[in-house]
This record gives sequence, structure tokens and C-alpha cells, in this order.
Amino acid sequence: MTVTGAVGAVAGVEAIRSRFPALERIHRGNPVAYFDGPGGTQVPAVVGDAMSDYLFHHNANTHWAYPTSVETDAMLDAARSAMADFLNAAPDEVAFGLNMTTLTFHLARALGRDWVAGDEVIVTELDHHGNVAPWQALAKERGIVLRTMPLRVEDGTLDLGVLPDLMGPRTRLLAIGAASNVLGTITDVSAACSIARQAGVLSFVDAVHAAPHVLLDVQAIGCDFLGCSAYKFYGPHVGVLYGRKARIEALDVPRLLPAPDYSPERLETGTQNHEGMVGAGAAVDFMAGLGTGANRRARLASAFSELHDRGAALFGMLWEALSNERRIRLYGPPPTLPRTATLSFTVAGMDAETVSKRLAERGIFVSHGDFYAPTILERLGVLETGLVRAGCACYTTESEVDRLIGGVRALLTR
Repeated sequence: MTVTGAVGAVAGVEAIRSRFPALERIHRGNPVAYFDGPGGTQVPAVVGDAMSDYLFHHNANTHWAYPTSVETDAMLDAARSAMADFLNAAPDEVAFGLNMTTLTFHLARALGRDWVAGDEVIVTELDHHGNVAPWQALAKERGIVLRTMPLRVEDGTLDLGVLPDLMGPRTRLLAIGAASNVLGTITDVSAACSIARQAGVLSFVDAVHAAPHVLLDVQAIGCDFLGCSAYKFYGPHVGVLYGRKARIEALDVPRLLPAPDYSPERLETGTQNHEGMVGAGAAVDFMAGLGTGANRRARLASAFSELHDRGAALFGMLWEALSNERRIRLYGPPPTLPRTATLSFTVAGMDAETVSKRLAERGIFVSHGDFYAPTILERLGVLETGLVRAGCACYTTESEVDRLIGGVRALLTR
């Protein structure tokens, strides 16, 4: 089956690839095939151009009366509006920061000021520790009790049926991931947040891995807070935090007294990464430009639908080919279950770093290790050797998947 055709009526994969300067790289005589997207995607030229334009022609601090400051305010407002469309939120519910992890620590500190020893937070074994460590810090500092939703090792999913039993009168927050950066599992966070809301419990969703693969909709999810990072969806290294406006304005946020005290800027401690914010907005516009529709949200929906289908087909090729190899073990849900185009695997007799290095010799870039989610690897029994992870992005082609399959099979003959 051919999976490299047109995306919507606008752009085919070769047209998309022409936008990414990194794809011109040659390593040891081979064009580089980037399968490291789950750890950070490549960046289209339009994003770098937007950031350079800001730095060279509009660079200033905010809320002053001279032209470049006024221009900065307008460009940051535009970036916030783009991210609001990306999340289906209001612009004054979108805050920026260093990254999702830092923003989550900031949010946890603010929430924790209103909690007392014995209050409870629910976390999961499937999550990146960026959505675990901030709540562990509250347990250490304020006596908060953590309850954990277990991972089902057999298929890499969470059993949401146990969630009501984990909740009690002292439960204050559910912290849950929308998709696993290790296993690719997509979790029904709308259902989870609904259970939390009915129990009067706040919800925080880590959507970092989900954001490039599933068009997020905070209204449909029904969460109180959600975090993601633009460098996972073709943007620069900057984090994004959505919060319901009323929730943001009720937070006891550590802040400087003269700083803005309204949503969302009360969450943005100190001078922000203006060029990163502009770049994040440009990344959203890049993705919207891959689809069709009457407005930016509609174009995003069109693009995500087509890219999801193409990614699923590429992933299906990869899963089918590698699942037939005796020395390879695949982890996570099969293609028939909700998941992203992200595959983690091991090769018998080789640690993950060795596999990654040997694939890199062929110009195939994959990531290895625990991916800041060591609980998953511990449950799977592979914490010592690590996992190899390969992810498909909007620029991934069928021929690159074939190269990855061939590269892994070549390892089996050595």
C-alpha cells in the first residue's frame, strides 16, 4: 500500500519534506532518516524564519510604548491565539514557559499551597516523569499522598475502570498522560477527566507526546490544566500550559509583586522566550497549512486527520515487519488499538544504545534509553538494557520505514 501520497488537497509528503532543511543532511553517505521525533521533531524553515524575523526586527520587552515593544506584544498575542486554536482554548488560557516539566513544577507548587498533608494526587505508571516528579515533590515537601494507577504490562494500557476506586474524599488532582512517549499508547483522557470532574477532583493532562499526533481539544477533554511542548510538533524548545481561566486566576502562584496578575501572564514568571513563543505560533500555522478549511482550527483538523492516517499506515508496515523477527520484541499496543506512530523495541543480545549506534551508521536516527519514563521500563523488565524507540513524523516516508526495517534486520545477521 502506498502511504506517501497527498495530505489533504494541499501538500504531499515530498512537498512537506522540502520545508525541512534538516532532511538535506547526509551521514556516512546516506541521507538521514529521522525517527527521533518522539524526543523532538525537526523544524521547518518557516519556523526558523519567524524566530529570526522577531529577533532581528522586533526584539523588545513587553508592554511599553515604543514601536518594537508594541510589535512584540502583537506578535506574542498572535502566537497565543495560534496556540489557542491548536488546543481549542481561549487565548487568555494559554501560558508559555521553558518546557512542560518546568511549567508542571510551577503549577504543582501553586496548587500545593492550598493543600495539606494527607491530601491525595493520582498519578500513573504509564506517564513520563515530568508528570510524576512534580507531584512526588509535593509528597516530600507537604505530605501529599500519591496513589498510582497501574500499567497493564500485557498491552501497555491503563485500566480506567480502577480510577473511581483510587479516588476518595481527600483526592485533589488526577495527573494523567494523553499518550505514552514510550509505548505510543493513547489513553482516553476525556473519560478519565470526566470521572475526576464528577468526583470534584481537578485534572492535569500531559499532552506532550499526544500533541503531534492527535488534535487536542481541551473542551472535549474537559481537563482543568494541560501541558505540551512545541519542540514535539515542529516548533522550538518552549513549553505551553493550558488552564481554565478561573483556575489560573485562583492559583496562589509564586510571582513578583509588580508582574501582571491576570490570566495567563500571572503564570509566566519573568521575561519569556519571545522568539520561542513566536516560533510556536509559526509551528501551528505550518501544520494548519498542510490542511484545508475555512479557519485555522478547521485546517488543523484536516491536516491531523490525513497525517494520522498516513502515520498509522507507516506504523503498520513497521509493526508487521518487525513482529515477524524472532530476536525482536515489540512493546505497546498493536496497530488495532488507539496509539501513535511510535514503536519501542528490543533486539535480543544487544542493549538499546548499541542498536541505536549501529542504525546511525546507516543514517537512521532512532533514540534509546528510558525516555524519562523509567517506571514503564521497570515494569517491562528492560530498565537495564533500555528500549529502542522509532517514531514517524509528517516528513517520514515509506522508503525510510523500509530502510529502518532493513537496518534492524541487518543487525540480526551480525
